[in-house]
Amino acid sequence: MKNTLIFFLLIAAFSLKAQHDYLLKPDHVFDGTEMHSDWVVAVKRNIITYAGPAIDISAKQTIELKGKTLMPGIIEGHSHILLHPYNETSWNDQVLVESVAERSARAVNHLKASLMAGVTTMRDLGSEGAGYADVGLKQAVEKGVIPGPRLLVAGKAIVATGSYGPAGFHEGVTVPLGAEAADGADLVRVTRDQIGHGADFIKVYADYRWGPNGMAAPTFTVEELKTIVAVAKSSGRYVVAHASSDEGMRRAIEAGVETIEHGDGGSLETFRLMKEKGVGFCPTIAAGHSISLYSGWDGSEANEPGRIRNKKASINRAIEAGVTFVFGGDVGVFPHGKNVIEAIMMVEYGINVKQTLHSMTAGNADLFHLADLGNIKKNFLADLIAVNGNPLEDITVLEQVSFVMKDGVVYKTN
Repeated sequence: MKNTLIFFLLIAAFSLKAQHDYLLKPDHVFDGTEMHSDWVVAVKRNIITYAGPAIDISAKQTIELKGKTLMPGIIEGHSHILLHPYNETSWNDQVLVESVAERSARAVNHLKASLMAGVTTMRDLGSEGAGYADVGLKQAVEKGVIPGPRLLVAGKAIVATGSYGPAGFHEGVTVPLGAEAADGADLVRVTRDQIGHGADFIKVYADYRWGPNGMAAPTFTVEELKTIVAVAKSSGRYVVAHASSDEGMRRAIEAGVETIEHGDGGSLETFRLMKEKGVGFCPTIAAGHSISLYSGWDGSEANEPGRIRNKKASINRAIEAGVTFVFGGDVGVFPHGKNVIEAIMMVEYGINVKQTLHSMTAGNADLFHLADLGNIKKNFLADLIAVNGNPLEDITVLEQVSFVMKDGVVYKTN
């Protein structure tokens, strides 16, 4: 028994002495859950081989990260790589006027900007009228044709007939929609077709602004939503739901979706149901904030528009209910590369700093079924970033990303 123990200790010692590709030496390491001091991280090829207290490790390259915090690459939970800010071009004109080629070219720039900002994984929630261009862009990143975060894509997304835009044209005009319309039994075919075209998950609009006076109102019945979830689940995929109304949220939760996006009208009872069912909540604070600014709001608390007050109230109810937050700002509504604005605003709106950092890393990895990402641990993929300072003390340092490694490849070092 003693000889066996000595053998394994020698093997462990040899593995740490064996030459690694990188040894990273920051002031602090946030591992996805906790902050550590005097840690180092070693990487060989695309795998983290050691993360822990500083020890003697041989590496081809040692990178000193003085004054910096090393953390897992950011996992963006709600993005639209095929959109750009609405104060540049309205959503309608992006869908109706800009070609898919132009939008894809813009997306190449968007992907690089997000990667340089520390986003190494991105969940994209619909191509917004650009078909399956998101699937092609994902493949281009995977093949090394363009730099960008690893992508999880939804393809076209699903809406109920008559509920989505662009709208407002007379009955003789047919225009491209920002998502794919389907209802009833046809939901089986459309869900399967989107999966067949490469969707990693299914996005459904459980409600939309088609109620009286443009209010958010449910679009699908619970049974219709259950149909989508059942078809997706049978292929090993999950469903996320755009839902702003309390009833739309409730139906989607009952149907079995895994995350709710927006959730402005959620009641405390509904958020408690989310907690009970383990459904994540992506509040997309930065999108609503940006749209309000585009509409003329001066940003002051004294002049807050209703949508900002509603968002703050919904987040307070979600915090009280203890829901799991998803980091994802709906980037595309605001500039790509400014993704961490959402994290800064999550903290401003009352979400705990450590909880926010966890949601950007290990939390989103768990919710998105990414078993080898979001943590700085041995045998996890080497997606690592460094920021100047300590984000637990000042969340705004996330805007100062000085080092980016994705899949063991260094894309940025300063």
